[in-house]
Amino acid sequence: MTQSIIIDTDPGQDDAVAILLALASPEVRVLGITTVAGNVPLGLTTRNARVVCELAGRPDVAVHAGCDRPMARDLVTAEHVHGNTGLDGADLPDPTMPVADGHAVDFIIDTLRAEPERSVILCPLGPLTNIATAISRAPDIAGRIQRIVLMGGAYFQVGNITPTAEFNIYVDPEAAKVVFASGVPLTVLPLDVTHKALTTRARNDAFRAAGRVGPAVAGWTGFFERFDMAKYGSEGAPLHDPCVIAWVLRPDLFTGREINVEIEVESPLTRGMTVADWWGVTDRAANALFIGDLDADGYYALLTERIARL
Repeated sequence: MTQSIIIDTDPGQDDAVAILLALASPEVRVLGITTVAGNVPLGLTTRNARVVCELAGRPDVAVHAGCDRPMARDLVTAEHVHGNTGLDGADLPDPTMPVADGHAVDFIIDTLRAEPERSVILCPLGPLTNIATAISRAPDIAGRIQRIVLMGGAYFQVGNITPTAEFNIYVDPEAAKVVFASGVPLTVLPLDVTHKALTTRARNDAFRAAGRVGPAVAGWTGFFERFDMAKYGSEGAPLHDPCVIAWVLRPDLFTGREINVEIEVESPLTRGMTVADWWGVTDRAANALFIGDLDADGYYALLTERIARL
């Protein structure tokens, strides 16, 4: 059975690998890709999404540009991690496919209203601005979404952009608050699980040998990992965003708990913190499946096998 998804993204090398995984997988039908400002500004994230589609041989996939800034704050970007283009590490040509007509938020709303109820999974890989704006503008769509599967937040691992906040949530905490309060079923892939999905030399070598697009993937991951290896002293870097698509394809690779997660938007010290009640110490109702572990070898085997298909 084919699952329909919309990928909302701010590419980013790990976003790019996530997009490739989806486009290589017959189990999912990518209805469209929506871009948001995050790792780099909107013009670059929209360019990068089209670069990835063309690399995959899928210029038919509609790429809609979305929100160019958070709902209530100035944009924070991450060129220090992803490079000036957001996709440093592989020398690829500028895209020739056009940006699709229509704003990303309108595309999300219109698609959810047109597709059968609860048949579409939203897969946000970056700040949640587009998703929250769509839900705020058209509250009826919340009941039409099958599930939102997102990369963001942390509990034990805490922050990667501040001491307490993960980047995607930190960039637009007001948007995250809307999404986590929406009542839509949520699956959250936080730093706690992505930091168990580290690249290694062997895994990068396997990417490099994985068919036509493998060298580009290895170039991206080789560039991307330098920051985290220096920061954490780790063997490699967490390949965050493909965990979202991998969970849609193979939820059996992951384990987690249904818990309550609230978003901090007021405190200057903990802005963007995901306050995750992992131990159930409050009486707040669960609103998210918060993933804590994965089969890393199975995850990388899936990535490598699918990338080799392209």
